[in-house]
Amino acid sequence: MAQAASVTGTVAIVTVGGILGRGLAGNPALATLPLSMLIVATALSTIVAASIMSRIGRPRGFALGAALGAAGAGCAWAATAVGSFALFCLGSMLIGCATAFSQQYRFAATESVRAAAAPTAVAVVLTGSMAGAIVGPGLVARGEYWIAGAQFGGSFAAMAACYVLAGAVLLALRPASTKEREESGGDVRPLRTITRSRLFIVAVVGAAMGQGVMAFMMTAAPLAMHVVDGHSLATTAAVIQAHVLAMYAPSLVAGGLITRFGAGRIMMAGAVLLGATLAAGLAGREVMHYGLAMVALGFGWNFLYVGGTALLARSYRPAERFRVQGLNDFIVLGCAAVGSLSAGAVMQLLGWDAVLYASMPAIMLAMAAIIWARPDRESVVAG
Repeated sequence: MAQAASVTGTVAIVTVGGILGRGLAGNPALATLPLSMLIVATALSTIVAASIMSRIGRPRGFALGAALGAAGAGCAWAATAVGSFALFCLGSMLIGCATAFSQQYRFAATESVRAAAAPTAVAVVLTGSMAGAIVGPGLVARGEYWIAGAQFGGSFAAMAACYVLAGAVLLALRPASTKEREESGGDVRPLRTITRSRLFIVAVVGAAMGQGVMAFMMTAAPLAMHVVDGHSLATTAAVIQAHVLAMYAPSLVAGGLITRFGAGRIMMAGAVLLGATLAAGLAGREVMHYGLAMVALGFGWNFLYVGGTALLARSYRPAERFRVQGLNDFIVLGCAAVGSLSAGAVMQLLGWDAVLYASMPAIMLAMAAIIWARPDRESVVAG
């Protein structure tokens, strides 16, 4: 439930961020800055979020994150009313901080089940995002004129309500006790030792490249569709909606696929699907081409993300989890920030085809890391 509420807010801001940012900033090159600041804030807040939860626990930490999201949606609402680009950027940053906390939902799920069930636990949590994928773009398309004098103000008000709902649900969370697991987990190893393991490297590289390519393309796609190619806002929102559904729908089967075929093979399938994204995008500029590209992008991201999370859980001991999880999310979302920050400039200067070509090196790096690490042959981390 919390995942659904959180993703509703995130998808709504992603759908409208570039379009509204362009209008508020006045400079087309700054159109995607609010989205980029959201992702940068998420990356910079990941280690802090993990540290806070290690001190105050998952429930209160998650509720704090939801409160930040509600505050961010409120700032975005105010920004539309007064026409302030700076205030909209602040709202995006607060939503980014909230996202850093919600990134930990999947780790809380893995800590609640035995190791063999971790991939399925991650996948089940991510299925909640499908509701957000449906509701988020709908809030943008339908709430644009709910509040007179504040374009999309109604959308942001509804987003704030979603974050409040997430916070209320998360306060009821009763995570499994990990004290005994931590005491039996062996000595806490230096972080540099953990980061040299093949499991950690392939988990981070695969997820980071998938996240970076996804952020890069998804940030640029609404601008390419709506502003450059003239497709309607409703059509653009529908394509983004299909993309986000494709990001999370595979979660219904991803856990079982990983259990059967191994995380490495599923991650390689994800990288291949990212390659299919490029092929579909380069084939044309009609709605069909954008739709196929965004759906393939969503599927590819899911397999890399779920597979990477499952491998990461095998790379650390229970007592090491907060440090490793925070570092993983910092790297993964840092790559997403780079992708999002560069998307606006590449799109403005070189166009949509350049966005697609620029994604190739990251996809090839993910494939190389999976082939090098051979993660399906690696044993679970020794306790």
